Formats: sequence, C-alpha cells, structure tokens
Amino acid sequence: MQVTHGVQTTLDELGTPLADVTFVVVDLETTGGSPSGAHITEVGAVKVRGGEVLGEFQTLVNPAEPIPAFISVLTGITGAMVADAPRVATVLPAFLEFAAGSVLVAHNAGFDISFLKAAAAQTGHPWPGFRVVDTVHLARQLVTRDEAPNRKLSSLARLFGAATTPDHRALHDARATVDVLHGLLARVGNLGVTTFEELASYSSRVSPAQRRKRFLADGLPSAPGVYIFKDADGRPLYVGTSKDIRRRVRTYFTASEQRSRMAEMVALAQNITPIVCATALEAEVRELRLIAEHQPRYNRRSRYPERAPWVKLTVEPFPRLSIVRQVKDDGARYFGPFSSWAAARDAVDAVHEVVPLRQCTTRLSTRGVTPACALAEMGRCGAPCTGAQSVQDYALVAQTAAEMISGDAREVVGALRERMSVLSRQERYEDAGAVRDRLLHLVRAAARAQRIAPLARSAEVVAARRAAPGGWELVCVRYGRLAGTTVSPPGADPRPFIEALGRTAEVVAAPAAPVPAATAEETEKVLRWLEAPGVRMVSIQGEWTCPVHGAGGARDRLEPLAAARRDLVGFDEPSSIGLTHRPPAAVPSAG
Repeated sequence: MQVTHGVQTTLDELGTPLADVTFVVVDLETTGGSPSGAHITEVGAVKVRGGEVLGEFQTLVNPAEPIPAFISVLTGITGAMVADAPRVATVLPAFLEFAAGSVLVAHNAGFDISFLKAAAAQTGHPWPGFRVVDTVHLARQLVTRDEAPNRKLSSLARLFGAATTPDHRALHDARATVDVLHGLLARVGNLGVTTFEELASYSSRVSPAQRRKRFLADGLPSAPGVYIFKDADGRPLYVGTSKDIRRRVRTYFTASEQRSRMAEMVALAQNITPIVCATALEAEVRELRLIAEHQPRYNRRSRYPERAPWVKLTVEPFPRLSIVRQVKDDGARYFGPFSSWAAARDAVDAVHEVVPLRQCTTRLSTRGVTPACALAEMGRCGAPCTGAQSVQDYALVAQTAAEMISGDAREVVGALRERMSVLSRQERYEDAGAVRDRLLHLVRAAARAQRIAPLARSAEVVAARRAAPGGWELVCVRYGRLAGTTVSPPGADPRPFIEALGRTAEVVAAPAAPVPAATAEETEKVLRWLEAPGVRMVSIQGEWTCPVHGAGGARDRLEPLAAARRDLVGFDEPSSIGLTHRPPAAVPSAG
C-alpha cells in the first residue's frame, strides 16, 4: 500500500487559545420563564477577549405586552420604562451584529439562548449558530459546596469577587458574569485546559492525569490513517483509525471520550505511533490487520479473526452440518464466518428445523448397521444409519442444504417461514421468535458467504472513485484482499497511476480454500467500498456475480422485523436480488 506523508498542522487544528477567543457575555430580562409565552424586556451584553472589555451593549425592549407585577418587583423594569423602547425586531439585528463571530456566554445559558432563538424565529432572522458556554455548567464542575452554597450568579459573584453586584438588570448581571467567567477560566487553566476546544468538551469526569497526557497528540499528522497507543515497553494497547489522526487522538483526553476502559488505556500509554494512509479504505484495512497481528488488549473487536466459526456441509456418503474453526480446500460447502459459536449453532438448528439431515457425528457406513436414534423415531431423520434411507435418497435431502449455502435460499427459508406461521397460529409466540432468531443467524451467514465468494475468486479487481479535493482514489483488490491503493492528483490522467498500482500492488496467491486471501471482515470492508455510490470498475479478472435467490433478500427482510421484535405472521417471501456480472466501466478520465 502506498503511504503518503502528513502535512503541517494549522493553528485551527491545534485549537484556539482561550486568550484569543472573543466572548460575548449576555443576559436578558423577560416577562416570564418560557419563550413560548413571554418576551424580552432588556438585553445586556459585554464583549471581552483576553481579559479585556472590548465593548458593551444595553437596551430596554418593548415586549408589546404588559409586564407582570412580580417581574417589575424583581427587575425594577416597569411598563412605563419600556413604552418608548424599540421592539425586538429592531434590537435583535443590532445584537447579532454586536455578537457576530463570537462565543456566547450566559449564566444558565439555556434560558437566554432559547429567548434569543425565539426572537430570531419571530422576526425572520436566521440564527447564526453561535458556540455557547454556560457558566452554570462549568461552576457545577469546578466549585465545591464548601466554597458556595449554590450555583446562583449572586453566590458565584461573591466567591470570585465580582466588581459588579448582580441585581436582575441585564447589563449589571452580564458584567458580573464576566468576572465569574474569568474566575472559572482560571480554574480550568490550572487543570491544563488552554484552548476553547478543550473548554467546550471539559468535564470533571476527565482526570487531571488523563488531561496531562494530551501532549501525546502533539506532532501527529492531520491526515487519514491509523494510530497505535503503546505502553512503556512499546506494546500496542489500542489501535484506531480516523480521517484526521490528530483530531481524533485529541478526543481521548477530553470528555468526548466516555468509555471507561479508554481512560485506563490512556493512563498506561507512553507514545502514539501514526500510520498515514493514502485513502480511508487503506486505513480501515490496516486497522484490522494490526489488531489481528498485535491483539491489543483494549480493542474488543477483530482481535481473533482466526477463531471465527464456520458451518460446513461435510463430504461423505451421508453429509451432515458441522461447526468448524478452519476452512479447508476439501470440496465441502462452507458458510460463515459467524460472530460466535452460539450463532453458528443457531444457524445449524434452523436448517435441522426443516431439513431432515442426520445430526449424529459418527461417519456412517453405507451398509446401515447402526440402531435408529430418537430423531429417526420422531421422523426428523430418514435413518440412513439403519439402512432405511439410501445414499441416493439422502443425497436429495443434502442437496436442499447445499442449495441454501450456494445460493438458492427459497426452499429452506420458505419452510422456516411456514414453521413460524404454524407456531404463531398456535399462539406459541416464543417458539416462533426462537425460529425467527435462528433463521436470522442462518441467512446472515449465508448472505455473507455468498457476497464475499465472488470477490474471493477474482484474481484482480481495480476500481476508482472521485477523491474529495479532486483526482481519483484507486484501489486494487486481489482474491478479496486489498493489494494496493493510491490517489491520482487533481487534473492528472489517472491511467498511468492505475498501471503503476497494478505493478506495485501486493502479489497475492490464490487461496487454496474457498475463502478470501484476507479475513472475511477485510473483504467485507472492501466490498462496501466497491459498492458505494460513485465507484467505477476499471477492470475485473474473474466474475462478480451474486445468486438471484440468495440469502440476502431474506436477511434484508428479517433484520428490520427482528429489530422491532414484531410477530412474523404473514412474513413475505424473500425477494429476488438478481445481480448479474458487473461489466467493467471505461477507465476514468482526468476530467
């Protein structure tokens, strides 16, 4: 795979220092507590940056309604005072101009911002989408009960020695909130919060030790790729992927990362290794391979792909279904892999529900000398062990299971559908649900195997799609394994890059077994990329087909129903998902 070099980070990617942020601290007085039934009577705001006051904004507002007496007692604002004041339609545009490009700050910001948004909607002004800081939220995390009895503005103003005493007048309260804001910023600064991005995600859940580790993100590239957290001995702790390595890694030291095990991982981490990738697909595939190779203890998924179970229809005179760990090139039919042994067992049970395959594990003789088992006596097996069923007759039974695996799911799915309907009519809803769940495991695994098999058999597939800034993302896949990827520059003819990719891509030997030359999870990621809108096939060495009556149709119908836990009476027949060979498109042009 081609690896590109990271680009120099910009100041925006490093975060905005708090000293460079322009804050507009705003306070409102209103006729009531809800913007749906009350209106603004006064607006006060103070613009500050780096501890310096840049300007103030204050005006009374005519609410066009009487001011309740208790509001007048609380604020001192009477109807006579606002009679000649401008309406909100005049005040709001002036305030939006004053606050343009700033971060809004308010004490109990939800109240003030909701009134401002309601006024914008009422007057037909689009809301600019200000970033907001709530001093109540910060105070709850930074001020203890020993310091202040509550988080009211008056209590915090006393604690931080505000020069202005809040008195329910908008500008006075805004000035007091400025001093409270500066006191709170000083406290988070002592905890290592120095940028607005860190302030916006600040939470007391993040320990100081975790915040101090943020230096590990310094120097990481702002580019797509993989990042590896390592301990003091260089052992990988966690592998992740992102379209922007630096930005993603920085979140591990903020409240946006809420997984408890990640806090433990960060405490052990001593360095982070970035691997810049040419495309997002390459990053996803590298992540899978690194997790499988190193098995980091803080990765929960994809650590042991070799342990995934498969279901096998054995090759013997009387075939049976067997759950196996290893897929061999032995002529048997396989489907999977499954997420767990229990899921594989459910899929096998689903087939046994409607197909009278033998369930014994011994290799049977064609002479039939074994006594009949309980399943034979119940009519759920043709008893080939006793000689009651010939090899030829049993082969017809086994063929039903083989067709389910290879691509025609109609008979098995239809029989299970009928079985669910019978159970439902008998009001045995739990039993019908169990059959549904087993069927879902069956069609998921069969559909998965049927999807990846064509790509696994194709010697090479080359595809392209437009890159975001221009040019083309180019991908080479061999036997289901990502063999190489690159990006052609904007405006350049992509054909020389396609030729170079074919010559430099990884040489992949054809797998002996009927599985991809990569893990099933990698092949599925490649498939999702190939099937994404805008992807153009450049060349295919092989055939890319899917069965017309495959398990995918049944899976697509079952999954929404299972998610909603609906009764499956009247479940529709699986649809035909005919996909014929996808012909190669013309080589993309430079334009």
